[in-house]
Amino acid sequence: FQSFQSVGKEKNFVFLSKKIEPSSVLEAAPLLDGLKKELAWNKFSGPTFTESYCWPPVALGCDVVAISHQGNDPLLYIPPVLALLQLKSDCKALPNMSGVLILCPGWKKAQLVFDLLKRSGCRRLRPVLIILGQSKGAAIQVEIQACEVAVTTPHNLLRLLEHNTRLLCRLCHLVLDEMEVLFSDTPEQVFTILDCYKKATAQAQGNVPHQIIAVGTQWNKHITHLIKEFMNDPHIVITIIEEAAIFGKVEQVVQPCMDSNRTAELLKILDFTQKNLQKVLVFTDSVTDVEMIHKARNNSVVSLKKHKESKCNAACVLERWRKMHSSGTPPVLVLTDDCLQSLGITDATCVIHFSFPSPGVFGQRLQSLSDNFCTGIKDSAGDQEHMKAKSVILLTESSSCHAPGILRYLKHAEAEIPEELYDLTARVGESEEEEKFSRPLCAYLKAFGICRNRPECPDRHQINLSIDTAQNIAEEMIETRERVTILPLLTVHATNYFGRIIKKQKDQYTILAKEMNDYFKIPGQRISVNSVEKSVFYGLCEGAICHRVQVVETPAKDEENVCKVTIKYIDEGRTSQVNSDQLLHLPAKFQSLPPQAVEIVVCRVKPIDNEVEWNPKVTDLINHKIKGKLHHAKVVHTLGTTVWVDPMVGVTSLPSMKMWINEYNIRSEILSTGLATDNPEHVGEIQKLCRQIPVLDHAERLEHFTAESRAGLEEASSAQDASLQENSAESCSTSGGIKMFLDVFFLDDAVQTKAEDSTLHQQRGCHPQIKWFQDNVTVTLKVQIRKAADSKCDFSREKVAFSAYSEGKLYVADLELYQSVIAEKSTCVIKDTEAVILLVKEKKGAWCKLLKDKNVHVSLDFEHWEESEDERPFTVG
Repeated sequence: FQSFQSVGKEKNFVFLSKKIEPSSVLEAAPLLDGLKKELAWNKFSGPTFTESYCWPPVALGCDVVAISHQGNDPLLYIPPVLALLQLKSDCKALPNMSGVLILCPGWKKAQLVFDLLKRSGCRRLRPVLIILGQSKGAAIQVEIQACEVAVTTPHNLLRLLEHNTRLLCRLCHLVLDEMEVLFSDTPEQVFTILDCYKKATAQAQGNVPHQIIAVGTQWNKHITHLIKEFMNDPHIVITIIEEAAIFGKVEQVVQPCMDSNRTAELLKILDFTQKNLQKVLVFTDSVTDVEMIHKARNNSVVSLKKHKESKCNAACVLERWRKMHSSGTPPVLVLTDDCLQSLGITDATCVIHFSFPSPGVFGQRLQSLSDNFCTGIKDSAGDQEHMKAKSVILLTESSSCHAPGILRYLKHAEAEIPEELYDLTARVGESEEEEKFSRPLCAYLKAFGICRNRPECPDRHQINLSIDTAQNIAEEMIETRERVTILPLLTVHATNYFGRIIKKQKDQYTILAKEMNDYFKIPGQRISVNSVEKSVFYGLCEGAICHRVQVVETPAKDEENVCKVTIKYIDEGRTSQVNSDQLLHLPAKFQSLPPQAVEIVVCRVKPIDNEVEWNPKVTDLINHKIKGKLHHAKVVHTLGTTVWVDPMVGVTSLPSMKMWINEYNIRSEILSTGLATDNPEHVGEIQKLCRQIPVLDHAERLEHFTAESRAGLEEASSAQDASLQENSAESCSTSGGIKMFLDVFFLDDAVQTKAEDSTLHQQRGCHPQIKWFQDNVTVTLKVQIRKAADSKCDFSREKVAFSAYSEGKLYVADLELYQSVIAEKSTCVIKDTEAVILLVKEKKGAWCKLLKDKNVHVSLDFEHWEESEDERPFTVG
């Protein structure tokens, strides 16, 4: 069943599996009066066209599938569902029913739905948002016994069901919000939930009503299984013609041909359709093509034509169309797109797209087949009689403009797609990326190594050397990649920050900031600018602190010649809006130092459940922990003003004890929330992206964080203010007075001398790379050596001597230990890619370092520190 409703001069399309009387005004909507008043109070403009058809069956408790451009709007189902709950609220027959479970594709949509429910005005609603981490015990803390509506995601619900298997037994209504996303991203999880719900409903006692509502913007192949196996004769409401065509089993055919041979190919297709008694519409976008096709076609069979310049009006053409069919002559009408609406043809069995359709025109053309759409879900044995509607697209070399949009549609329609369309779309994709070449590099690509929505993403996904390496500021600031000092000042999200790299000796910005503050303290030197220009540097005083800022946007000035301008703090990375009269002339001597703000990305961690954005809980936690506090990090890559780091650790300085203490590892802190997971491909994807420019070689030596001089400690510490130092001191203790630490680096360790360096080269053979970690009882060394042969490992109380051959080379490591071990209990095991040496400590406890003297081939195994966070040995009382 299908219907057309006039809204002004437009006609809205709706495809219905069963007849529905729409509720087009709020007063007549199937809602309780209180809810109608609440919606009117909030200036609700609906119901919309789609809502007018969805609300009645939902309010009656029927199963509903709705596909609409509005399909991602929760108001498509929330008002009638709330009406159902209000009607049942006093029903004593359902005392233990939990009401509604709304399943959303991600935490962000779940939060939006939850907020809408809280603002609904229903006092007894008691909605709950269920977002669980992967941490053990998270599900135990969730209490939903008294709630009427629960909002969650598939992964979170399954984690909860592991703890409470009878949860779905108390459920009346299940809503699948953005079902096409749920079915494309998490089909296995969704069907597991549906199976559980089906079993729960079968076991429910009494005549308990159950309802499934599925809404979305696109048809998905899994919807057929949903309808057949889990729904009870649902109402299907589709207000998008293209999606109705998929449900209606319209056969999509793409016929590749040369542009010069297009007419001949069309005539072949028409000969075939004539034999099969098809009612054919041939669409083109020009009057010239209509005349040419009509003339070529009339050489064999009479056809009809219609375009804006033709003398025959729409009524005349429509009458001839009907008469030809009734007389047994297969009608063929060649027309331009602008004539379709006036004709109103909906009974064609075949449309041929002589001119390649744009996505907008494509739907209008398919509407002419709508009388022949299949109206229900049929078994494969009965499908043949409903497969008569056909859409044929002529694909030529000049069809590139709209090829990507048509390809996406054909993919989710599961049509057969020729290689020519893939090739054409690939070329268009390359062209589109070139058009984005001046855009910023995609933030998702930087943060996670991948962008999951490249076709729709407005930003660039390839390196633009003129932009990305024009000012390689980050690289210039880094003195040694193995250890940089970072001061985060702005948190974008859990793994992305802006801040400064603090140099060990004479930090240039610290000097500049002091000079600027001293300069602008003198009132006569605070000179306001008369005319603000985009991209120019200015000064800005906020209290006693002076900043360098750059104007990034200048709107039109008002009558008082003052305007709000958007500025960027070039040494911090944040943006803000200020009045133009607050900006000060910045002397040239304060502009010579390049902008100091760098973008910092923590590697190898991403949100759980394939989410594309961090949960605010994680971002808020990290922001509170890191902002304005010194951190040490190892740089794995730089690009322009972006620095990728792994690891990045918060540090506290103890000058009186001449040491740094690593307080926490940011990646470990993120993982500990339970809302994050490992992202091992991250760094590799960044390297692949940046293959045009030099990339850090991971086979490069990983050396231990070197001991710093007292001057370096004092210089880095000066970057923090008094309040920062207080916060650092407070963070050194927990409620129990004991804090676990990653490692301790003593400042008075001897720096490697040239003489010591020379002894390394005098050793026989090559020195292997070694990573080490420890617990209170043992120290583990991982010697990086492949397929070791003729290996030998000698232990003594204060020394380990290892040697082996690998691929024809001799590798030797002669290690003098910082503390003593029990030689007879220590072992060495040879594996395929490494040798694992286990040293048993003579005295239990933590070692502050492994060797008496620094060895550039030996480094901490940070991966193990992260995995064993609860067992870190260093404590400070």
